[in-house]
Amino acid sequence: MLDFLLTSDAIIALLTLTFLEIILGIDNIVFISIAANKLPENQRAKATNIGLVLAMVQRIVLLFFVSFLIGLKEPFYKIELSWLEIAISWQAIILFAGGLFLIYKSTSEIREKVEMPDHDESRIKQSKITSLSNAITQILLIDFIFSIDSILTAVGMTNGLHENHNYNLVLMIIAVVISIIIMIAFANPIRKFIETHPSIQMLGLAFLILIGFMLITEAAHLSETKFFDKTVGAIPKGYLYFAIAFSLFVEFLNYKLVRKKN
Repeated sequence: MLDFLLTSDAIIALLTLTFLEIILGIDNIVFISIAANKLPENQRAKATNIGLVLAMVQRIVLLFFVSFLIGLKEPFYKIELSWLEIAISWQAIILFAGGLFLIYKSTSEIREKVEMPDHDESRIKQSKITSLSNAITQILLIDFIFSIDSILTAVGMTNGLHENHNYNLVLMIIAVVISIIIMIAFANPIRKFIETHPSIQMLGLAFLILIGFMLITEAAHLSETKFFDKTVGAIPKGYLYFAIAFSLFVEFLNYKLVRKKN
């Protein structure tokens, strides 16, 4: 296990995944703070911290569930036509549906942020919260909605890194725990940084589109899909890491340029 976690592939995947988990968690932090701010001042920090810790537990449980489904690799149905062959398994279904969901979620989030930036915030502000337990329940519901894309991203970044699926699961759990701890410790500074540099969050959402397409092609590859006798291949994760690193490097150069101008 330790040998795998210290490999270059695992370290790069862990760093990239932790970064994406934090970027995807920013909206979550904003909405959690809105829910907590409806309580008396002496209960706000407690509600936020309890909510985030329970959210972390909730994500780990969901990771176990999704990982169990992805572990079901044996095909249960085969489509054999003159131009198409597919061996359908639960693993392929989860990856394909997850890829579609990530593409839909990221494109709709980008559209909302451009056209209706305060839509979700105003909806949460309208909800009624009267007690600490009420606030924590609301926070868990908010996190459940936001954890789906987070978990699918984790699956997309780690699937296939190691033949033992449990090793990939451990890597995902470590990334989720680190990202939640960082969000608890540095929620406000991270939120202010993202507010002053909204392109970082847009980049994170754009990366989700890439990961979504990668999940779809991986689903096709694992289900041994053939179009007109041409087998669908998996996209090497190195391409994804390079795209993310290159985009962040360009964003860093842009940030330095803007600071010099100011």
